[in-house]
Amino acid sequence: MTMARGDYHRWMYRGGRPNAWARWQNRLSAWLHARGVMPRRLVTLEVPGRVSGRTAAVPLVLAELDGERYLVSMLGDRVNWVANVRANDHLATLRHGVIEAVTLEEVPQALRPRVIQRYVQVAPGGRPHIGVDRHAPLKAFAAVAAATPVFRVRAQPPQPTRPAAR
Repeated sequence: MTMARGDYHRWMYRGGRPNAWARWQNRLSAWLHARGVMPRRLVTLEVPGRVSGRTAAVPLVLAELDGERYLVSMLGDRVNWVANVRANDHLATLRHGVIEAVTLEEVPQALRPRVIQRYVQVAPGGRPHIGVDRHAPLKAFAAVAAATPVFRVRAQPPQPTRPAAR
């Protein structure tokens, strides 16, 4: 018996949490994405854990639309990376060969459908979790927008550096 691709992805995240296999794949993917080995849309989000304070690295797909960059939570609102971003004043780091300090702005629900539609076009692994066909009309994506957090990625301005003390 073979498992369909969507069934496999749902199995890896049963109950909205990654199983041991998914956690191992996520660690490997985060490492690869951070080094810029994979396509540009595959990034690693780094954010301090809200409880432990340790940096959590999560592999994500960056969706680009109308010249803006977005991160979408394929597993909805109750995932650690979303809670960690919110607890850290929406400050995080993106890695893809380079390190970029970013602010993640939550996108209002009314503006999410187009971004979610774009996300399922570029993130095949996210499709089974979003539950809307990538060719579906925009109103189908509006139906899942309330349960799908979307963040606009804004680069933080470079911080001024102080001259070294003599």
